[in-house]
Amino acid sequence: MHFVQSKTILNRNGMNIYRGCSHGCIYCDSRSKCYHFDHEFEDIEVKQNAPELLIEALRKKRKKCMIGTGSMTDPYIPLEKELCLTRRCLEIIDRYDFGAAVLTKSDLVLRDLDILERINRKSRAVVQMTLTTADDQLCRKIEPGVCPTSRRFEVLCECRDRGIPTAVWLSPFLPFINDTQENIDALLDYCVRAGVQAVLCFGIGLTLREGNREYFYSALDRFSRENNENNENNGPEKLQLSGLKERYIRTFGESYIVSSPNHNSLMRRISEVCRKNNILLGTDSVFKWLQEFPEDKLQPSLF
Repeated sequence: MHFVQSKTILNRNGMNIYRGCSHGCIYCDSRSKCYHFDHEFEDIEVKQNAPELLIEALRKKRKKCMIGTGSMTDPYIPLEKELCLTRRCLEIIDRYDFGAAVLTKSDLVLRDLDILERINRKSRAVVQMTLTTADDQLCRKIEPGVCPTSRRFEVLCECRDRGIPTAVWLSPFLPFINDTQENIDALLDYCVRAGVQAVLCFGIGLTLREGNREYFYSALDRFSRENNENNENNGPEKLQLSGLKERYIRTFGESYIVSSPNHNSLMRRISEVCRKNNILLGTDSVFKWLQEFPEDKLQPSLF
Protein backbone atom coordinates (compact mmCIF):
# COMPACT_ATOMS: atom_id res chain seq x y z
CA MET A 1 0.00 0.00 0.00
CA HIS A 2 1.01 3.62 -0.28
CA PHE A 3 -0.47 6.83 1.14
CA VAL A 4 -1.49 9.94 -0.77
CA GLN A 5 -2.91 13.31 0.15
CA SER A 6 -5.97 13.60 -2.03
CA LYS A 7 -7.59 16.83 -3.19
CA THR A 8 -11.20 15.61 -3.15
CA ILE A 9 -13.19 12.75 -1.65
CA LEU A 10 -16.78 13.07 -2.89
CA ASN A 11 -17.89 12.47 -6.45
CA ARG A 12 -21.68 12.81 -6.86
CA ASN A 13 -22.04 12.05 -3.14
CA GLY A 14 -19.98 8.86 -3.42
CA MET A 15 -16.51 8.28 -2.04
CA ASN A 16 -13.64 5.89 -2.64
CA ILE A 17 -11.24 5.96 0.29
CA TYR A 18 -9.02 3.36 -1.32
CA ARG A 19 -7.88 2.87 -4.92
CA GLY A 20 -7.02 -0.66 -5.91
CA CYS A 21 -8.12 -3.85 -4.19
CA SER A 22 -6.88 -7.12 -2.73
CA HIS A 23 -10.09 -9.17 -3.01
CA GLY A 24 -8.75 -10.70 -6.24
CA CYS A 25 -12.15 -11.03 -7.97
CA ILE A 26 -11.32 -12.41 -11.39
CA TYR A 27 -13.87 -10.23 -13.23
CA CYS A 28 -13.10 -6.84 -11.63
CA ASP A 29 -13.83 -3.97 -14.04
CA SER A 30 -11.76 -1.58 -11.90
CA ARG A 31 -8.64 -3.20 -13.38
CA SER A 32 -9.52 -1.74 -16.79
CA LYS A 33 -6.86 0.53 -18.27
CA CYS A 34 -9.41 3.28 -18.84
CA TYR A 35 -9.20 4.09 -15.11
CA HIS A 36 -5.52 5.05 -15.52
CA PHE A 37 -3.93 3.32 -12.56
CA ASP A 38 -0.33 4.42 -12.30
CA HIS A 39 0.49 1.71 -9.76
CA GLU A 40 -0.08 -2.02 -9.38
CA PHE A 41 -3.72 -2.77 -8.63
CA GLU A 42 -2.84 -4.68 -5.46
CA ASP A 43 -0.57 -1.81 -4.29
CA ILE A 44 -3.52 -0.04 -2.75
CA GLU A 45 -3.57 3.74 -2.77
CA VAL A 46 -4.83 5.05 0.56
CA LYS A 47 -6.36 8.51 0.72
CA GLN A 48 -4.89 9.30 4.10
CA ASN A 49 -6.72 12.61 4.46
CA ALA A 50 -10.14 11.18 3.53
CA PRO A 51 -11.76 12.01 6.91
CA GLU A 52 -10.60 15.63 6.81
CA LEU A 53 -11.79 16.00 3.21
CA LEU A 54 -15.15 14.52 4.11
CA ILE A 55 -15.65 16.96 6.98
CA GLU A 56 -14.90 19.85 4.64
CA ALA A 57 -17.26 18.50 1.96
CA LEU A 58 -20.17 17.85 4.31
CA ARG A 59 -19.87 21.26 5.94
CA LYS A 60 -20.34 22.85 2.52
CA LYS A 61 -23.47 20.93 1.60
CA ARG A 62 -26.72 22.87 1.84
CA LYS A 63 -28.92 19.78 2.03
CA LYS A 64 -28.49 16.50 3.83
CA CYS A 65 -28.23 13.47 1.56
CA MET A 66 -27.04 9.89 1.34
CA ILE A 67 -23.27 9.38 1.10
CA GLY A 68 -22.25 6.26 -0.78
CA THR A 69 -19.12 4.13 -0.62
CA GLY A 70 -17.46 1.43 -2.62
CA SER A 71 -18.34 2.06 -6.26
CA MET A 72 -14.76 1.50 -7.46
CA THR A 73 -13.06 -0.10 -4.47
CA ASP A 74 -14.63 -2.04 -1.63
CA PRO A 75 -14.51 0.13 1.52
CA TYR A 76 -13.85 -3.01 3.58
CA ILE A 77 -10.72 -4.40 1.99
CA PRO A 78 -8.47 -6.13 4.59
CA LEU A 79 -6.40 -2.95 5.09
CA GLU A 80 -9.48 -1.26 6.57
CA LYS A 81 -9.26 -3.54 9.60
CA GLU A 82 -6.00 -1.81 10.51
CA LEU A 83 -6.52 1.70 9.13
CA CYS A 84 -10.20 2.24 10.08
CA LEU A 85 -10.64 5.03 7.53
CA THR A 86 -14.07 3.81 6.48
CA ARG A 87 -15.14 3.68 10.10
CA ARG A 88 -13.86 7.21 10.72
CA CYS A 89 -15.77 8.46 7.68
CA LEU A 90 -18.96 6.78 8.89
CA GLU A 91 -18.47 8.47 12.26
CA ILE A 92 -18.27 11.81 10.44
CA ILE A 93 -21.41 11.03 8.43
CA ASP A 94 -23.13 10.25 11.73
CA ARG A 95 -21.85 13.43 13.39
CA TYR A 96 -23.13 15.65 10.58
CA ASP A 97 -26.49 13.84 10.30
CA PHE A 98 -26.10 12.55 6.75
CA GLY A 99 -27.17 9.12 5.51
CA ALA A 100 -24.89 6.27 4.45
CA ALA A 101 -25.12 3.60 1.76
CA VAL A 102 -22.19 1.16 1.88
CA LEU A 103 -21.44 -1.43 -0.79
CA THR A 104 -19.21 -4.39 0.05
CA LYS A 105 -18.50 -8.10 -0.28
CA SER A 106 -16.85 -8.24 3.14
CA ASP A 107 -18.12 -9.29 6.56
CA LEU A 108 -15.87 -6.60 8.06
CA VAL A 109 -18.89 -4.30 7.72
CA LEU A 110 -20.24 -6.06 10.83
CA ARG A 111 -17.64 -4.18 12.85
CA ASP A 112 -19.35 -0.90 11.98
CA LEU A 113 -22.98 -1.87 12.48
CA ASP A 114 -23.01 0.15 15.69
CA ILE A 115 -22.43 3.34 13.70
CA LEU A 116 -24.76 2.30 10.91
CA GLU A 117 -27.50 1.68 13.49
CA ARG A 118 -27.04 5.19 14.90
CA ILE A 119 -27.16 6.70 11.42
CA ASN A 120 -30.26 4.69 10.59
CA ARG A 121 -32.07 5.85 13.72
CA LYS A 122 -31.41 9.50 12.89
CA SER A 123 -31.64 9.44 9.10
CA ARG A 124 -30.97 6.35 6.98
CA ALA A 125 -28.32 3.70 6.44
CA VAL A 126 -28.34 0.98 3.79
CA VAL A 127 -25.97 -1.97 3.51
CA GLN A 128 -25.51 -3.30 -0.02
CA MET A 129 -23.94 -6.72 -0.51
CA THR A 130 -22.70 -8.20 -3.78
CA LEU A 131 -23.67 -11.84 -4.43
CA THR A 132 -22.51 -13.71 -7.51
CA THR A 133 -22.62 -17.42 -6.73
CA ALA A 134 -24.31 -19.50 -4.05
CA ASP A 135 -21.61 -22.16 -4.41
CA ASP A 136 -18.96 -21.32 -1.80
CA GLN A 137 -16.41 -23.52 -3.57
CA LEU A 138 -16.84 -21.53 -6.77
CA CYS A 139 -16.94 -18.27 -4.81
CA ARG A 140 -13.49 -18.99 -3.41
CA LYS A 141 -12.20 -19.36 -6.95
CA ILE A 142 -13.72 -16.28 -8.54
CA GLU A 143 -13.56 -14.02 -5.43
CA PRO A 144 -10.61 -15.53 -3.54
CA GLY A 145 -9.78 -12.68 -1.17
CA VAL A 146 -13.15 -12.14 0.47
CA CYS A 147 -15.64 -14.07 2.59
CA PRO A 148 -17.84 -16.65 0.83
CA THR A 149 -21.44 -16.03 -0.11
CA SER A 150 -22.86 -18.01 2.81
CA ARG A 151 -21.11 -15.59 5.16
CA ARG A 152 -22.46 -12.58 3.24
CA PHE A 153 -25.93 -14.02 3.73
CA GLU A 154 -25.26 -14.03 7.48
CA VAL A 155 -24.26 -10.35 7.25
CA LEU A 156 -27.55 -9.53 5.49
CA CYS A 157 -29.47 -11.38 8.21
CA GLU A 158 -27.65 -9.47 10.94
CA CYS A 159 -28.54 -6.18 9.26
CA ARG A 160 -32.17 -7.30 9.01
CA ASP A 161 -32.23 -8.16 12.71
CA ARG A 162 -30.87 -4.70 13.55
CA GLY A 163 -33.39 -2.91 11.38
CA ILE A 164 -30.86 -1.75 8.76
CA PRO A 165 -32.28 -1.95 5.22
CA THR A 166 -30.32 -3.98 2.69
CA ALA A 167 -29.90 -4.29 -1.05
CA VAL A 168 -28.16 -7.00 -3.07
CA TRP A 169 -26.17 -6.54 -6.26
CA LEU A 170 -26.62 -9.71 -8.32
CA SER A 171 -23.63 -9.08 -10.53
CA PRO A 172 -21.76 -10.23 -12.47
CA PHE A 173 -22.84 -13.56 -13.88
CA LEU A 174 -20.06 -15.24 -15.83
CA PRO A 175 -21.29 -17.15 -18.90
CA PHE A 176 -20.74 -20.92 -18.65
CA ILE A 177 -19.71 -20.55 -14.99
CA ASN A 178 -22.48 -19.18 -12.74
CA ASP A 179 -25.23 -18.23 -15.23
CA THR A 180 -27.64 -21.01 -14.27
CA GLN A 181 -31.16 -21.00 -12.89
CA GLU A 182 -29.96 -23.19 -10.03
CA ASN A 183 -27.53 -20.46 -8.99
CA ILE A 184 -30.03 -17.64 -9.53
CA ASP A 185 -32.68 -19.40 -7.47
CA ALA A 186 -30.25 -20.06 -4.62
CA LEU A 187 -29.13 -16.42 -4.53
CA LEU A 188 -32.71 -15.18 -4.63
CA ASP A 189 -33.55 -17.56 -1.81
CA TYR A 190 -30.80 -15.87 0.23
CA CYS A 191 -32.34 -12.49 -0.60
CA VAL A 192 -35.84 -13.54 0.43
CA ARG A 193 -34.73 -15.20 3.66
CA ALA A 194 -32.59 -12.19 4.61
CA GLY A 195 -35.45 -9.74 4.03
CA VAL A 196 -33.59 -7.80 1.34
CA GLN A 197 -35.56 -4.75 0.17
CA ALA A 198 -33.97 -4.22 -3.24
CA VAL A 199 -32.03 -6.11 -5.91
CA LEU A 200 -29.78 -4.60 -8.56
CA CYS A 201 -28.99 -6.69 -11.62
CA PHE A 202 -27.33 -5.24 -14.71
CA GLY A 203 -28.11 -8.26 -16.84
CA ILE A 204 -26.80 -11.80 -16.98
CA GLY A 205 -23.21 -11.33 -18.07
CA LEU A 206 -20.18 -9.14 -17.44
CA THR A 207 -18.03 -6.50 -19.08
CA LEU A 208 -14.54 -7.13 -20.44
CA ARG A 209 -12.15 -4.50 -21.71
CA GLU A 210 -8.42 -3.95 -21.86
CA GLY A 211 -6.91 -4.59 -18.47
CA ASN A 212 -9.62 -6.63 -16.84
CA ARG A 213 -10.03 -8.97 -19.86
CA GLU A 214 -6.42 -10.14 -19.61
CA TYR A 215 -6.71 -10.70 -15.86
CA PHE A 216 -9.96 -12.62 -16.33
CA TYR A 217 -8.49 -14.83 -19.07
CA SER A 218 -5.41 -15.58 -16.99
CA ALA A 219 -7.72 -16.82 -14.23
CA LEU A 220 -9.57 -19.07 -16.71
CA ASP A 221 -6.22 -20.50 -17.85
CA ARG A 222 -5.36 -21.21 -14.22
CA PHE A 223 -8.68 -23.00 -13.71
CA SER A 224 -7.92 -25.23 -16.71
CA ARG A 225 -4.50 -26.16 -15.34
CA GLU A 226 -5.97 -26.93 -11.92
CA ASN A 227 -8.69 -29.08 -13.47
CA ASN A 228 -6.14 -31.03 -15.49
CA GLU A 229 -3.99 -31.61 -12.41
CA ASN A 230 -7.02 -32.83 -10.45
CA ASN A 231 -7.94 -35.21 -13.24
CA GLU A 232 -4.41 -36.60 -13.42
CA ASN A 233 -4.38 -37.16 -9.67
CA ASN A 234 -7.90 -38.61 -9.67
CA GLY A 235 -8.84 -35.91 -7.17
CA PRO A 236 -12.47 -34.91 -6.67
CA GLU A 237 -13.36 -31.88 -8.73
CA LYS A 238 -16.92 -30.64 -8.67
CA LEU A 239 -16.32 -27.59 -10.84
CA GLN A 240 -15.72 -28.20 -14.54
CA LEU A 241 -13.75 -25.12 -15.56
CA SER A 242 -11.49 -26.39 -18.33
CA GLY A 243 -11.31 -24.74 -21.75
CA LEU A 244 -13.26 -21.66 -20.73
CA LYS A 245 -10.87 -19.08 -22.15
CA GLU A 246 -11.06 -20.61 -25.62
CA ARG A 247 -14.84 -20.84 -25.35
CA TYR A 248 -15.09 -17.15 -24.42
CA ILE A 249 -12.88 -16.15 -27.35
CA ARG A 250 -14.93 -18.25 -29.79
CA THR A 251 -18.25 -16.98 -28.47
CA PHE A 252 -17.61 -13.33 -27.64
CA GLY A 253 -14.43 -12.26 -29.43
CA GLU A 254 -13.39 -8.80 -28.22
CA SER A 255 -16.88 -7.72 -27.12
CA TYR A 256 -17.10 -5.27 -24.24
CA ILE A 257 -20.50 -6.52 -23.05
CA VAL A 258 -20.44 -10.30 -22.63
CA SER A 259 -24.02 -11.53 -22.31
CA SER A 260 -25.04 -15.01 -21.23
CA PRO A 261 -27.07 -17.13 -23.67
CA ASN A 262 -29.43 -17.54 -20.69
CA HIS A 263 -29.92 -13.78 -20.24
CA ASN A 264 -33.61 -13.50 -21.10
CA SER A 265 -34.88 -16.50 -19.16
CA LEU A 266 -32.82 -15.69 -16.07
CA MET A 267 -33.85 -12.03 -16.03
CA ARG A 268 -37.47 -13.16 -16.23
CA ARG A 269 -36.83 -15.48 -13.30
CA ILE A 270 -35.30 -12.69 -11.21
CA SER A 271 -38.23 -10.40 -12.02
CA GLU A 272 -40.74 -13.10 -11.13
CA VAL A 273 -39.21 -13.88 -7.72
CA CYS A 274 -38.71 -10.22 -6.81
CA ARG A 275 -42.28 -9.33 -7.74
CA LYS A 276 -43.66 -12.27 -5.74
CA ASN A 277 -41.67 -11.24 -2.66
CA ASN A 278 -42.11 -7.44 -2.93
CA ILE A 279 -38.42 -6.86 -3.59
CA LEU A 280 -37.67 -3.70 -5.54
CA LEU A 281 -35.96 -4.42 -8.88
CA GLY A 282 -34.71 -2.21 -11.72
CA THR A 283 -31.61 -0.06 -11.88
CA ASP A 284 -33.38 3.33 -12.05
CA SER A 285 -35.86 2.56 -9.28
CA VAL A 286 -33.28 0.96 -7.01
CA PHE A 287 -30.75 3.77 -7.42
CA LYS A 288 -33.51 6.25 -6.67
CA TRP A 289 -34.41 4.25 -3.55
CA LEU A 290 -30.76 4.18 -2.45
CA GLN A 291 -30.54 7.97 -2.74
CA GLU A 292 -33.73 8.71 -0.83
CA PHE A 293 -32.99 10.76 2.28
CA PRO A 294 -35.72 11.04 4.93
CA GLU A 295 -35.46 14.72 5.77
CA ASP A 296 -38.51 14.50 8.03
CA LYS A 297 -36.58 12.31 10.49
CA LEU A 298 -34.22 15.23 11.15
CA GLN A 299 -36.96 17.81 11.72
CA PRO A 300 -37.26 18.76 15.39
CA SER A 301 -40.64 18.15 16.93
CA LEU A 302 -42.86 21.16 17.63
CA PHE A 303 -44.16 19.60 20.82
